[in-house]
Amino acid sequence: MKLYTRTGDSGQTSLFDGTRVKKDDPRVDAYGEVDELNAWLGFARACELDPDLEAELVLIQRDLFALGAQIADPADKIANRVTKAALGDEDVVRLEQLIDRLETEVPPLRRFILAGGTQAGAALHLARTVCRRAERRIVSLTPPTDPVLLRYVNRLSDLLFVLARAVNHREGAPETEW
Repeated sequence: MKLYTRTGDSGQTSLFDGTRVKKDDPRVDAYGEVDELNAWLGFARACELDPDLEAELVLIQRDLFALGAQIADPADKIANRVTKAALGDEDVVRLEQLIDRLETEVPPLRRFILAGGTQAGAALHLARTVCRRAERRIVSLTPPTDPVLLRYVNRLSDLLFVLARAVNHREGAPETEW
């Protein structure tokens, strides 16, 4: 299978149901934001995280592939036949449990903090902002996505914030308060 197909040379692409849309279609934009988020998580992983956090990010990256697949499937054809492309409430709960665990590691927030710290911490802060942008794109989709996808992305941005804090804390990088 060749990497290039030439089918997008006219500025169009296909959704999972075969529908051809322009590459600036809101749905393509939304899953493009998810793809960018996934890439930033890959960059954060390349910054040599602790093994427990590395494993969590790999799982989240897999979730993001499922999320992108569901966004690219407005007719809900893939999720029913490809189980790895499904996200559910249990995935949201998994993120919440990780948030709760990591919050016990970091000092309580007293003020807003500026993004930064270690390279991995800064990458996770950046990933959080891309996650929020992806959420805004997903909210605007018509037809709307499965509500669990919005809950997942909303919780993920919270997790990325606490992950950045935990990574910086573990490395002894101070937080700069605003």
